[in-house]
Amino acid sequence: MSRLAGYFFRGLVLAAPLAITLYVCWVIFSTVDRWLGLPIPGAGFVATIALVTLLGFFASNLLTRSAVNILDGLLNRLPFVRLLYSSTKDLLNAFVGEQRRFDQPVLVTLTPDGEIRALGFITRDTLAQIGLDGDVAVYLPQSYNFAGNLLVVPARRVSAVPLGAAKC
Repeated sequence: MSRLAGYFFRGLVLAAPLAITLYVCWVIFSTVDRWLGLPIPGAGFVATIALVTLLGFFASNLLTRSAVNILDGLLNRLPFVRLLYSSTKDLLNAFVGEQRRFDQPVLVTLTPDGEIRALGFITRDTLAQIGLDGDVAVYLPQSYNFAGNLLVVPARRVSAVPLGAAKC
């Protein structure tokens, strides 16, 4: 009987994330389709992807870049909007923007003997502008969360992780 229960739970671990992911995608697709009044399932998602790509093209264009900068400046001046807008913009820029900050995986040695290490990402190569010569800023993300910890550590305690080894 315990073997049968083990098979059930193993199947549940496999099926539940797949079912939840498919359900959430279906809800998002149907909601966007309903908003846009499109009868073809998934057409709203394709239209949204096309619209965001077109927006990115216009934002990269020299003629519309000044309009984007004006809108950016306006949103950064509004009290509550500034917090939401700048936080979202910083988060997205850190992962996919032109100024990506999470592209240098490193190991930080936390103990003198080197046995305890943490995997993180360098966000600043130097902190000399704030009087911390020889130190770097390393971001340690938390699992299942957008939060993390920013450590200031001596550069000698940080070693690069080869990018091929960082893939899971």
